[in-house]
Amino acid sequence: MSKKALYLLGIAITIILGTFLYLKFCCNCTKPKTIDPIEKPIVTTPEASLVPFVLNGSGIDYHTTDNIKFLKNNAAVLVPIGDSVNIGIEKLKAFLTSNPKQKITITGYATSDETNTTKFENLGVARANDVKNYFVTKGLTGSQLDTKGEIVDKWQTNSDTLFGPVSYKFEVADTTAVATDEWSLLKEKINTDPLTLHFSTSKSRNILGADEKQKVADIAKYTAHDKAAVVLIVGHSDNVGNRDSNVALGQKRAEFTKNYLSKNGIGAQIETESKGPDEPIGDNGTREGKASNRRTVITIK
Repeated sequence: MSKKALYLLGIAITIILGTFLYLKFCCNCTKPKTIDPIEKPIVTTPEASLVPFVLNGSGIDYHTTDNIKFLKNNAAVLVPIGDSVNIGIEKLKAFLTSNPKQKITITGYATSDETNTTKFENLGVARANDVKNYFVTKGLTGSQLDTKGEIVDKWQTNSDTLFGPVSYKFEVADTTAVATDEWSLLKEKINTDPLTLHFSTSKSRNILGADEKQKVADIAKYTAHDKAAVVLIVGHSDNVGNRDSNVALGQKRAEFTKNYLSKNGIGAQIETESKGPDEPIGDNGTREGKASNRRTVITIK
């Protein structure tokens, strides 16, 4: 075999061997590597629809999937608060302004494993109070907002954030008892420290000072409220002169006082009577005592 033939044969063997080795060891080198997917850990993320912001009462119905949030172990509302929640708060403000007797109880929640470092009895109450304070900064009236707190076993969380641990209960304030107490207290005030007018000797005229005028105003206010109220005016005298004339003088003073009250806004039924000198409050042996006995006393029956 010639040298040329041997040379060509060597080249052919080299090509064949190289092709074999390439196919055996390197054919996969040009293929893109397939990366095994990494299994991501499952994170418990709150679905907004699970804890929506809800304002639902007679005359208001507002829902949004956003809500007020708190950090774990913390009583402060996380700010900024979402626009949709603030829109709901504005609607609540308008509702409460139009319904002054309406009250809202804000209940804050905290989980049993949270730490309370506030001055409140529990973290739920503290959260409710912070929500109330936020509402007040938005223009709501604090007197229409009550707060309370509850401890629960768990709450919807995202990492260290609690999503919406607050609820709102609507109720009309019971003003009956408050109103009754107010008028009872006014009547008690009138009768405990009654309007007393003092008179000069044998005279039935008097000039009222500021304190007496205020008492007249209180009587007018009460009788305007209670149309069935009866005003009682009792006239008194000192012991100068005979008893009959003093009884008549006491009655004259009572009638003068009745006329005065009628001209000053007391439209209620007014009764008068006279005790004359029989119920002194001062010593008739002194000038000052006699002056204190010449009087009329006005109360509500």
